[in-house]
Amino acid sequence: MKKKSLKLAALLLCGTMLASSCIGSFSLFNNYEKWQCSMTSNKFVNGIVGFFLQPIVGGVCLFVDAVVLNTIEFWSGENPLAAGKVQKVEGSDGVLYTITTLKDGYEVKSPDGKVVLFHHDAQTDSWTMTRNGVTTNVDLALVK
Repeated sequence: MKKKSLKLAALLLCGTMLASSCIGSFSLFNNYEKWQCSMTSNKFVNGIVGFFLQPIVGGVCLFVDAVVLNTIEFWSGENPLAAGKVQKVEGSDGVLYTITTLKDGYEVKSPDGKVVLFHHDAQTDSWTMTRNGVTTNVDLALVK
């Protein structure tokens, strides 16, 4: 009986390590979930296929995220899967811009094909903007 109590206490202690307040972004699992919800145009087919895939693929993605990728994100401060993420954002001018997350910044592309690059220098903790081949420093005091 004493050995069972010791094993249970050790298991609970290990569980508290996994459930600590340091929660990462779970990028791999979230990417899988977005793919699962949009694999077909029929939400019922997505639900049925997801019902069979979720325990296997979702479990593996969740485990890899919790143990490997979120640990890397915690210690390095960078998400290994963040680079290459693309979003469509409507600007204040009503135009839909495409924003791609890069390893050290962002690429903003307008519908007419013009590209603006924002680069973060980690050593100086500063941002630069490159537009039409001209690079300028971004003053964050103006942004606030």
